Amino acid sequence: MSSRLINIIIPVIAVFLGILVGTIIMVFSGYSPVEGYTALWNGIFGEIYYVGETIRQVTPYIFAGLAVAFAFRTGLFNIGVEGQLIVGWLAAVWVGVSFELPKIIHLPLAILAAAVAGALWGFIPGLLKAKFKVHEVIVTIMMNYVALHVTNAIIRTYLSESSDRTENVAESASLASPFFETLTDYSRMHWGIFIALVCAFIMWFFLEKTTKGYELRAVGFNQHASQYAGMNVGNNIILSMVISGAFAGLAGAMEGLGTFGYASIKGGFTGVGFDGIAVALLGGNAAIGVILAALLFGGLKIGALNMPLEAGVPNELVDIIIALIIFFVASSYMIRWFIERLRNKKGVK
Repeated sequence: MSSRLINIIIPVIAVFLGILVGTIIMVFSGYSPVEGYTALWNGIFGEIYYVGETIRQVTPYIFAGLAVAFAFRTGLFNIGVEGQLIVGWLAAVWVGVSFELPKIIHLPLAILAAAVAGALWGFIPGLLKAKFKVHEVIVTIMMNYVALHVTNAIIRTYLSESSDRTENVAESASLASPFFETLTDYSRMHWGIFIALVCAFIMWFFLEKTTKGYELRAVGFNQHASQYAGMNVGNNIILSMVISGAFAGLAGAMEGLGTFGYASIKGGFTGVGFDGIAVALLGGNAAIGVILAALLFGGLKIGALNMPLEAGVPNELVDIIIALIIFFVASSYMIRWFIERLRNKKGVK
């Protein structure tokens, strides 16, 4: 069995084990696993509206997963995706409500503003890491809170008059699609899913097919060897965090320009940025893996809303299953060891 195949099998086993343990928890809690998972399935595929909502949820998950995965692939741990998403959300909405432009200019400009805002928010921990050796995990965690409260203050002070939210973005800056709304029984599915898929391809191509992508991965593997080979390690660390932040900012644009169409004062984090860590881990930090993991997590999040209605099962159980999946992915060494043992036994026979 090749290493590539093992890397594919491990996430599948992790998902299976997570669902299995979730089943056991349901049984001991007095709920029917059959009814629970049937309600979950129906909440994803039972109606065309749910399918549209699932795709809508998957869209920011892809971007958040790409942000975390890109940083991982280049040797960095970006815990600040949530904050970068929030500032990207605000930047996109600000452009969307502040200008009157043709759609061919206005929408790309709003999306670009989100990417730039996220990139700038990623630049700060990248610079501190490159120049002063400050660990990016500490800085990015703290900057999540800065992003949350600063954006709330900006919305409260400059972008809202009497309510706790901005105006809706102009039609020329909206990702909303009347075609998809009609097709999916007026779900909030929008054009952002196609942008997410394109960005996943761009990440794959950049990392796997370009010289700069190889250089970034090399720095991630071994900074000392890369520096000995003549690579500028500091600049590559900064660039990695900037690109990761740009992906996170785009996740915010999907929410601000697509799902909601406005920015509001938030009482807490959205959770999408933190879920992006799980998406990246389950997806093996690969572009196609991130897409598949985002589909799974997006489906679980939307389908969970139907579980209390049809089966009386608390939808928090899905959060437990997701946590278990992450646990088993993080424990992939044990799964890998078990597979190797089975392979060795077969080889002896």
